[in-house]
Amino acid sequence: MADHLDRVLEQWATVRPDLDASPMGVIGRLSRLARVLDTELARTFAEHDLDRSSFDVLATLRRNDRPLTPAELMRSSMITSGAVTQRLDRLAARGLVTRTPSPTDGRVVHVSLTEEGLALIDRALPDHVANEHRILAALSDEDRDALADMLRKLLASLET
Repeated sequence: MADHLDRVLEQWATVRPDLDASPMGVIGRLSRLARVLDTELARTFAEHDLDRSSFDVLATLRRNDRPLTPAELMRSSMITSGAVTQRLDRLAARGLVTRTPSPTDGRVVHVSLTEEGLALIDRALPDHVANEHRILAALSDEDRDALADMLRKLLASLET
């Protein structure tokens, strides 16, 4: 089963046979896959009036099951430091999180889910996981495990 990247690699092999363009097959597919995944995940988030970053903040608070500082949120989630403050402002305005000053350090706040925020993430999470299962349905459990291992190895080599 040939795809777009196979054609690209064939073209490079024709015009530049001296060049090993095989990494383009992996990187190109990962790039295309990232765009497709963003679109697929965004649909489910939108059903719950969320975007990826908002979902990530709520899910991070839920899985930690305790208040977190904005710095802890950034380290534990998949959003950047600049996005944390903006996201927290929006989530607080919607009544989904609260920020409470630390009793021991006035410079620190702790972020926690409100009852409404907890209810929302508990509704959205099963739909998100079901969507991810649907997205990965073409892969066997063994394929998924192997892919996760390979991606973990690649990420570890780049994030050091």
